Amino acid sequence: MELEKENMINEETVEMAKQKKLGGIKTMPFILANEICDRFAATGFHANLITYLTQQLNLPLVKASNTLTNFSGVASFMPIFGALLADSFVGRYWTILIALLIYILGMVIITISAILPQFRPQQCPTQENCKEASQSQLWVLYISLLLTSIGLGGTRPCVVAFAADQLDISKFKTQAKSWNFFNWYYFSLSLASLSALTVIVYVQDRVSWGWGLGIPTIAMAMAFVAFLVGSPLYQKTKPEGSPFVRVTQVIVAAVKKWQVMVPIDAKLLYENKELDHSISRDGRLVHTDHLRWFDKAAVITEDDTVLVSNSPKLWRIATVHRVEELKSIIRLLPIISTGIIYVMAYSHQNSFTVMQARTMDRHLSSSFQIPPASMAVFGVIGTLISLAVYDRLFVPFAYRFTNNPAGITCLQRIGVGFVINVLATFIAAFVEMKRKQEAKDHNLLDKPTHTIPISVFWLIPQYFLHGVAESFFHVGKLEFLYEQSAESMKSTALALYWIAIGIGQYAGTLMVTMVHKYTTNGRGRNWLPDRNLNRGKLEDYYMLITGIQVLNLVYYFLCAWFYTYKLLEDTVKGGEDGNLELVVDKAVIDVTNGDDGNEGKELKST
Repeated sequence: MELEKENMINEETVEMAKQKKLGGIKTMPFILANEICDRFAATGFHANLITYLTQQLNLPLVKASNTLTNFSGVASFMPIFGALLADSFVGRYWTILIALLIYILGMVIITISAILPQFRPQQCPTQENCKEASQSQLWVLYISLLLTSIGLGGTRPCVVAFAADQLDISKFKTQAKSWNFFNWYYFSLSLASLSALTVIVYVQDRVSWGWGLGIPTIAMAMAFVAFLVGSPLYQKTKPEGSPFVRVTQVIVAAVKKWQVMVPIDAKLLYENKELDHSISRDGRLVHTDHLRWFDKAAVITEDDTVLVSNSPKLWRIATVHRVEELKSIIRLLPIISTGIIYVMAYSHQNSFTVMQARTMDRHLSSSFQIPPASMAVFGVIGTLISLAVYDRLFVPFAYRFTNNPAGITCLQRIGVGFVINVLATFIAAFVEMKRKQEAKDHNLLDKPTHTIPISVFWLIPQYFLHGVAESFFHVGKLEFLYEQSAESMKSTALALYWIAIGIGQYAGTLMVTMVHKYTTNGRGRNWLPDRNLNRGKLEDYYMLITGIQVLNLVYYFLCAWFYTYKLLEDTVKGGEDGNLELVVDKAVIDVTNGDDGNEGKELKST
């Protein structure tokens, strides 16, 4: 028996040695090349789709906007299934490969439909009494959007976690003043978006939609090849069972013991290092005093005594680590939920703002006009500049006051993003007032296809601020979720992040639909008209969204104030004895020094 255990330990040691040789910085060119091509393709595909739907398929503005928002919502819900597949069955590597293939198939279908005229209705340049696309033509669109949504469901929860798995994030966090993986990751994706918004959108508006969608499809195929080439170098973490099953087991065990009293001393709760080994390689989660009702699942009763000594029935009793996995996800939910309103407020960027730009003077010269969707370039520029300034100027400056290698905490960074986004929406309302006033002064209110003599560059401030807000909110949220989620639930946590975005997209659709319906006056006009934006009240819609965001900001501050960071017990082998460390976010504090010098406890950054 002892010999078998020794052989198992030796095999595990050899396997760990092999894994250490894999991964690292050398894998980043392949992963980032995949992500850059992916983002280039996705941005080129989605940024100008509102124009494709309204100009090529002749859909009314609100219907087109809601169609895109609904499928964006579907794409944001799919990651929970991608995370389940990755964490439970095939791992992140195979999930990404499968998802890329599905995404490519969806893009091939819509590219073919853009090339063949039978998949589109007759063109309607006047935008009056237009014949909409038929149901069969719309179904081709819906199938392609559904396939791309499924593909995104596999890549979104897995790529960031897979890339971070290749690196020792805890090591790099001590160097955060000069290097932050999440900042550089988002910076690379923003560069890809910038390229797509300048090149692809121009091709779509000036050359053809066949090439405009074909180039992103080719780029997505290149993303697949880039990721595949790096396969021999990747560290591929094996799935260790479904986190959803473990969470359900904890809840069921707690319900079964609802009458059991939780002991005051947490040391009396059930722990099993061997059982938790595969899901706590970076260290087990330490018991916390919050959400103590779930601790009932780890209480050892008389009925459990025999089971614990032999093979525990996990639907009856759970370890402290598994209980804390559930608690960590529950603690994240309020923070994640605050992103719903943020996304709802931002969802108008690819629809109403593009339609505003289409009515404005977009000339850079007498012969060249900026494509309306390319105005999003200024948002990407805002993201790129703020990320560069954040790393090089803001972090060193903030470090002098906070003594935090990252400058400020992730929660503080997310909060700054919220504030900037509120300001961007507030400014957007005044820009729309200015645009409509110019239309009125030149008698163009009833001429939606005419160009209003006001420069499209009036839209730059709101685009730029939205981009800056994105660099704070999304980068801070990604880093926060990766750090604060349990080791075996990182894909799940990122999936919840995308689900919140999906709910935000649907909330945006609901808001637009309700405003469109309930703001109709006696003359049949409303805030968000189908064809003539000049006769709407888009500025009132922006003000409404600004007020909702202010309320959400207050809610976020309360969630952040009461948030409890996770504690991680990290056993580091040193000689014959181990040093026990408690790892918590952003601090290094000596807690206990063992009397015999064999054991010490300290708090350090995750």
